[in-house]
Amino acid sequence: MQITEIRVSLRQGGNDKLLAFANVTFDNAFAVRGIKIIQGNNGPFIAMPSRKMADGTYKDVAHPINAETRQMLEKAILDEYHKTLKEGGATAPAREEPPVD
Repeated sequence: MQITEIRVSLRQGGNDKLLAFANVTFDNAFAVRGIKIIQGNNGPFIAMPSRKMADGTYKDVAHPINAETRQMLEKAILDEYHKTLKEGGATAPAREEPPVD
């Protein structure tokens, strides 16, 4: 599965730890929206979209199954986040690769 697009929407102002939201498309066929980019103690990290349960806990709606996929996804999203910051905050597609026949 390949990432074919990443769109980052920066949060404006505030002292909130929430830096941005990201939407990721895989294989031009499947999208995951609402991935959060959060400022942590050791730098930014991603948090997958989640839903609040009746007991007050949160469960991820979609998430990587293994550490390798999580690292690949986090690196791609954070790379696009930093690129978006450099470009002055414009939201832009990323990593669009030609389809493989």
